[in-house]
Amino acid sequence: MPISARRMSLAAFSALAATTLFTAPAGATVFNQGIFVRDAHLAHDGAVTLSGSYHCEQASPMGAMQIKATVAQEGGGRLSIGAEQIVCDGQERRWVANAPGAFANVHPGHAVVTAELQEVRLSGLMPRSVTTVAQDSKDVEVREH
Repeated sequence: MPISARRMSLAAFSALAATTLFTAPAGATVFNQGIFVRDAHLAHDGAVTLSGSYHCEQASPMGAMQIKATVAQEGGGRLSIGAEQIVCDGQERRWVANAPGAFANVHPGHAVVTAELQEVRLSGLMPRSVTTVAQDSKDVEVREH
């Protein structure tokens, strides 16, 4: 049974509309979530502090939100640390992540800091999945203070 040109064009248009509707841009986040990297500091004892800002909506009832921050340096290493407890109320808030000097392999100079706002979906008390809902990377100068 041949398909009419009208029916074929309607099917093609529907497929295109669905693709446009359900395909998010590369930088899109869920529920207007966002995170931004500000800076990195190194204490005299080697402790590392990364900071920035974020905004998020309430996590799903089956999950929680967290921030993971990573600093990477050429010739140094890579250090990932979590930020303190975050509040998801849609307001712009500051985040801070600290790592003691004993665990950090960071030195003054150029680094790339990446911050991820993540939704952790739980199954009982155990994490079932972790989804990054917003991410930012920035070239920074790690400064001693």
